[in-house]
Amino acid sequence: MSGAYSLRRRLLAWLLISTAVIGVIALADTYREAVKTANTVSDRVLAGSALAIAERVVVSEDGALEVDIPYVALEMLTSAAQDRVFYRVDGPPGTFITGYQNLPSIDMKGEASAYADAEFRGEPIRIAVLERSASTGINSVPFVVTVAETTIARRQLAQTILLRSALRLAVMILGAATIVWIAVTFSLRPLYRLGDAISERSPDDLHPIRQSVPSEVEGLVETVNSFMVRLQSALDALRHFSGNASHQLRTPLAIIRTQLALSARASTLEEAQAAARKGDEAVAHAERILKQLLMMAKIDAAGSSQRALPEPLNLTSLAQEITADYVPKAGEADVDLGFEGEGQVFVAAEPLLIGELLRNLIENALAYAGKGAEVTVRVASLAGVARLEVEDNGPGIPPEKRQIARQRFARGGETDAPGMGLGLPIVEEIASLFAGKVDLSDGRDGKGLKVSVTFSPV
Repeated sequence: MSGAYSLRRRLLAWLLISTAVIGVIALADTYREAVKTANTVSDRVLAGSALAIAERVVVSEDGALEVDIPYVALEMLTSAAQDRVFYRVDGPPGTFITGYQNLPSIDMKGEASAYADAEFRGEPIRIAVLERSASTGINSVPFVVTVAETTIARRQLAQTILLRSALRLAVMILGAATIVWIAVTFSLRPLYRLGDAISERSPDDLHPIRQSVPSEVEGLVETVNSFMVRLQSALDALRHFSGNASHQLRTPLAIIRTQLALSARASTLEEAQAAARKGDEAVAHAERILKQLLMMAKIDAAGSSQRALPEPLNLTSLAQEITADYVPKAGEADVDLGFEGEGQVFVAAEPLLIGELLRNLIENALAYAGKGAEVTVRVASLAGVARLEVEDNGPGIPPEKRQIARQRFARGGETDAPGMGLGLPIVEEIASLFAGKVDLSDGRDGKGLKVSVTFSPV
């Protein structure tokens, strides 16, 4: 599958990259602290050595300063790193007493002691300077003790601290990566089970998935379940359409074949024309069946899909236009077709489906009302309800059969008019799509049939 990636690897990559960035920052800070710690420890030793030397500075009989460098003062500076130690003792300004005369010194700036980094004989050194004075009994003679050492031990200490911190961080990253790997593996098991449950299903099993999954995946499962419900509805509608079509078209197709056979065996032109005419009527009947079956399939599909709220529809204008279209056909059937309705009545519905609803009602009335009947299409808004009515004064449908007439392929009236019993079911199902309600009642003066469809107005 193109674009597929490993969730486990992606999580590990994010963990390792983020931890590495944080680790570099932490190591930089650790190195700074390590250098600071190494300097602090070593500076204390340097200060101790300088103080030990300062305590051995005395004033001789001739008033000059003398110093006996104690071995312990230099021994305390020795380390496994083989650092070299340097010292220098200066008397009053400009007077050098002993030690390394070229050893750099630093400006005390009025302080009793000071520390600084410098370079001596091409090597970096750390210097500690201590200012004291020796008493002659009458006055005091100032002197300065400078002690320095190379920085090998300091660097090694800082590097050791840094290395150990880096090792701990590496162990932490490795441990976190292992934990994430294991955690992701266990966390993905419900998804693996979900995949197995789906793959084990038969193609005809479109029931909702009832697998236990993490809350983060529930939305995906609900979406899949919703899709399966819609797919099941579409498949049911297809099977229903196929079954109805095969059942309802069998008779007109048989009639067509029969009439074709009769026309082939006809001995006169009149017999052939009569057979062709009956065959043409059967073709027209088959066309009506297909039209209504396709409309039922379209309604089923519209009902199973998620529909957006339709735009407001002017019911008065639509009903007036459709009624006018059927006036010529009503004249051919010797039916007086009229329209009643004033003002604008708006409903939330689709013009195409509402138009089909009204056409079915008008065609039913023209087909079953009989010659000389009156059919009235009426639009009104009463008590906050939009009402569409088609009323005729024909034979109507007996009250006890009106419920049966609402069912598919059922006919409620005693009539020989062509039809297949889908007119009223189509009307009722279209109305239900837009929260409408269909009522069957007697026409004016108890004659005929009045079909009322009510909608909530916009």
